[in-house]
Amino acid sequence: MDDPPQIHIHGLELRARVGVTDAERATDQRLVLNITVWLKHEIGALEDDITRAADYATMAAQVRSIAEARADKLIETLADAIARHLLESFPIMRTAVEVRKFVLPQTDFVSVTVVRSARE
Repeated sequence: MDDPPQIHIHGLELRARVGVTDAERATDQRLVLNITVWLKHEIGALEDDITRAADYATMAAQVRSIAEARADKLIETLADAIARHLLESFPIMRTAVEVRKFVLPQTDFVSVTVVRSARE
């Protein structure tokens, strides 16, 4: 059996309030997200119709809205909320959401990846 088709959204840059301290959450900061979703349906079942597909433009817009509306202490919490929303809102069976934060000196970034699957 072939692996299900995947959609990748790589390097989705946004601004969000996330951080352990109140001061860190007081202003938004740059985050970069990498998202992979595994589709529920084979490509042929989509019949080249966007209404049957997991629309990645809509997905990216919703992810941006979710992140901008929240003020989480942990990037893990934000990643989990995004993953759960994607599973509930799109015809996908699995998702991986990586959130990158640029706060630790002498590093490129700190990141967390959350992988969630739809309940059958």
